[in-house]
This record gives sequence, C-alpha cells and structure tokens, in this order.
Amino acid sequence: MTDRFGLDLEATLSHDGPLPRDVALAALDRAAQLMTSADFVDAARLYQRVIGFDDPSVTAAALLGLGEAWHRLDEDGRALATWEEATRLPDSPSTYPAWRNVAAARVRAGDLRGAITAYREADRRAPSADRPEIASRLGWLSKELGDKGAAGKYFARARGDVGTSVTIGLVAITTIASLVVDFAGTEGARLGDLLALDKVAVAQGEIWRLWTVTLVHAPLDVMPFHLLFNMYALWLAGPFVEQLYGRWRFLAFYLLFAAGGSLLTFALGESRGGVGASGAIFGLFGLLFAAQRIHHPVLDRQSRAFLGQLGGLLAINLLFGFVVRGIDNFAHIGGLISGLWLGLLVAPTNVPTLRSLWRRPGPLPGATVPAFGAGGTVVIRLAGVVALLGLFAALFAIGVGAWS
Repeated sequence: MTDRFGLDLEATLSHDGPLPRDVALAALDRAAQLMTSADFVDAARLYQRVIGFDDPSVTAAALLGLGEAWHRLDEDGRALATWEEATRLPDSPSTYPAWRNVAAARVRAGDLRGAITAYREADRRAPSADRPEIASRLGWLSKELGDKGAAGKYFARARGDVGTSVTIGLVAITTIASLVVDFAGTEGARLGDLLALDKVAVAQGEIWRLWTVTLVHAPLDVMPFHLLFNMYALWLAGPFVEQLYGRWRFLAFYLLFAAGGSLLTFALGESRGGVGASGAIFGLFGLLFAAQRIHHPVLDRQSRAFLGQLGGLLAINLLFGFVVRGIDNFAHIGGLISGLWLGLLVAPTNVPTLRSLWRRPGPLPGATVPAFGAGGTVVIRLAGVVALLGLFAALFAIGVGAWS
C-alpha cells in the first residue's frame, strides 16, 4: 500500500538492489515525516535503505537523518559516527548541518577540542546569517579551554565588531553626565533638573525622563558611593549580557529595564523625584538570573560562578533598599521584574544553551515544520513583550493619575 508520498514502506525496505531515484527521494520524505511523528525506528530503517545511493547528496541526506534517528533513540555514539560519515562525502546541502551536529555531539561527550574542530568546519560552510552564532560558540569553547585570546576574537566576530562595547559607552556617558551635573555649578544643576525623574513633569508629557534618569546620580557630598556602586554593577553585568545576547539587544534591554524601573516608581512611589541607573541595572541582573536558571547557557567556570551568586546578590540589595532610607526600591523592583520576564522569554542568542545542544540546527531533509515550532516560539516571545508593554502603559496611566 502506498502512502501520500507514493511510497510502499515495506516494499521499499525489502527491495533488492539500488533504488530508483524517485523512490529514494520519496523514502527520504517519508522518513522525515516519521521523525516528526516520533517513529524513529522505522525512520532509521528507511534512512539506512537509502544510504549507498549513487548520488552522494542523497546518501548524505540519509546519513544526516539517520544520525538524528540514532540520537533520538539515545544512541549517541552511533549518531556521532553517522554524522561523521556524512561529512566525509563530497560537500552537499547536508554537509553543513552534519558538521553542526558533530560539534554539538562532541560538546555533549565532553570533547571540547573536537567540538572546536567541527565548528570550524561548519563555519567554513555556514550561511552568513549563522556565522555570528558559530563564532560565539567557538568563543565559549575557547574560553572554557583557557584560550582567552582566541575567545576574545571569536566573541568580537560574533558581535560583528572589533571589540566595541556598549557597556563601556554607557559607563562613560553616565559618569560624565553625573559629574557634569555635580560640578558644573548652576548650568550643571539645570541639566540635572532636566534629566532627573520629576514625576509631575513626566505626567505633563516629559516622557524622556523615564530614561534620562539613568544619567544622573545623587550628589557626591550626599551619597558619595551612589554613582560608583551603580557603575561598578553595570561594569559587572553589562559584558555578560552583551556576550549572551549581543550588544544591540543589550542596549534595547537596558532601555526597557530603565523604563520598567521608572514606571513602577512613577505609579507607586511616594517621592516626587528620583535619580540613578539602578532600575536598569537590576533589570540586567534579573535577565541574567532568569537566563541562567531557565535556559542554562553553556558558560565557562568563571562565568558560571558569577551567575550562580546572582540570587544572593539580588536578595541582599533588595533588603538593603528596604532598610536604608532614601533608596527607591520601587525602581529596583520594576527593573528586576522586567529583567526576569524577558530572561524567561528570550533565550541567549550568542551562546549555546543545553536545549540548543540537543536540537538540530534545522528541519530534517524533506520534513515539514510543525505549526507550533520555531514560529510558535516567536509568537510567544512577541506576546510576552506586548504583555510587558501593556503593563508599562497601565503603570504610566496610574502615574499620570497620581501626579497630575
């Protein structure tokens, strides 16, 4: 009996001799469909039947699919050997994903040097859109093996720059602005009044203050460590977020977290004014905390040790904010909630995660993408961001009512 692929499964499996081309291609399609329905054993049988076809690209596609079937059946050793066999054939559309799968399998097996070799082979064949991700994975593997020089070069390639850091830029701009406000006399005081979070002014339409508040801090003679502590915290958290998500996502996150902190204190805080970048910085720490515990990025030992301490650091700083007068904990909590929420929604994009190491980089040859696959994930993320923006709008409305 033939199915919608025009293939009689048992007849194909029992057929002696080479398969006709149309039957071989139909077998690949049918095997891919069996993979999507978790019928890995029959899929493996079909892939094995196609292997040896006189067109190397067809055999490579069968080896690629067979390796995936072995992997799904927890036969990781056989999966790795099968993918390696595919890489020894002449280059075809299956060669690049085969090298990617070989690299991921070697990471799972603890063979980091072998994984680097495989990722380099994948990088030679990768489409331009995939190269930043591969460079990032090479960077983390190099860092884990202690080659910091190579790691830095790969991370720079992943970011698409030669070392430019948004973190350094934010620290420099914030420090300069705060010091100008503090030491430039009357003009500095006017600038500070223009940038600070004046809630009455925000309610009257001066929306920019939700973000410019991050550029000014308490006077040094009143709170001498306010600017120093915030810039040190930004210096610690910023590079991690840049390496996990990329510099432009980091900047977008920072602005969102600044808005989250400002809007919660605008809606619920009692003091009319406010200064400081701590709301945005709490958001960065919240993002890292959620990303580490939910998405499990593959990091080097030093990074894992730092991120493992985030929970305690957040708890101590929140407690400190409740105990010490003059600290706006609403801003801290608003930034933190925003960071935790986006850390839940958005997996790191520039480093491998445990989930991504166990997943192929694309669909099997001939496979159809499930309706709730990658596209479904994008929809969920967009819905989550829309929900966050809706919360921001509600907080703004509450603040306008409170301060008008």
